[in-house]
Amino acid sequence: MLVLGGAVAVQSGAAVAALLLPRAGVAGVVTLRLVIAAVALIAVCRPRLRGYTRTDWLTITAFGVALAGMNALIYQAIVRIPLGVAVTIEVLGPLVLSVIAGRRASSWLWAALALGGVILLGRGGVDGLDPVGIGYALAAAVMWAAYILLSARTGSRFPKADGLALAMTVAAVLTLPWGTAASGAALLDPVTIGLGAAVAVLSSVLPYTLELLALRRLPTSTFAMLMSLGPALAALAGYVVLGQALTPLQLLAVGLVITASAGAVHTSKNHGLRLNPTPLEDRG
Repeated sequence: MLVLGGAVAVQSGAAVAALLLPRAGVAGVVTLRLVIAAVALIAVCRPRLRGYTRTDWLTITAFGVALAGMNALIYQAIVRIPLGVAVTIEVLGPLVLSVIAGRRASSWLWAALALGGVILLGRGGVDGLDPVGIGYALAAAVMWAAYILLSARTGSRFPKADGLALAMTVAAVLTLPWGTAASGAALLDPVTIGLGAAVAVLSSVLPYTLELLALRRLPTSTFAMLMSLGPALAALAGYVVLGQALTPLQLLAVGLVITASAGAVHTSKNHGLRLNPTPLEDRG
């Protein structure tokens, strides 16, 4: 229930962000989300700044770049293609990692199933999907894979959630000039700030907290398998909040990607392999 609650919060936050995009633009939404989330995490975690090596800080910097890139790219995607489709493509990043980790023929079968789902997505709309939006979603998938890899390193080098708080601060600093230049005075509008705070809480602060509690009770493989429900929840949030109804063919494609993600994680689990889905696991 904690995992599902966090996943619902993330996708609901993405849906609210889609409503905020016309007011503040992609740069403004990303900036508000990361800045507010960074302030909240720093206030709660109060990470220490001394006693770390140069490699530690390079890891945090790279992790912050991955966070900033992942957020900026997925929002660029959801202004062009349906939310459920964007998240379905984005989840290919963790899927590819799990397939590579599997190193077995069955892992490649899951990859083929996911590829079939993505191909169906391109054929499922009446007017087709925006290729630029698909490109942004694929780039977000790459950044999500980088996020997962860097999360493992961060978790081993920083206690509790300190690494996440510091990396979120890096991400906020990187995006602040972009958001200020692109959105300007719109970022000071009380309604915009309120919606941005809702996005930050729903998409960052709340899910990270729930995931931390869940990972103290669940094995990594089970957690990752539950996270594969993300595209379905995104499609639901897009329909309820944004009125984005997917075609039957697109729904089938989402189902194929979800099945492939769960199957790939299950294969890794059965062969003693470990996938780190979030930076919080090793900080419990």
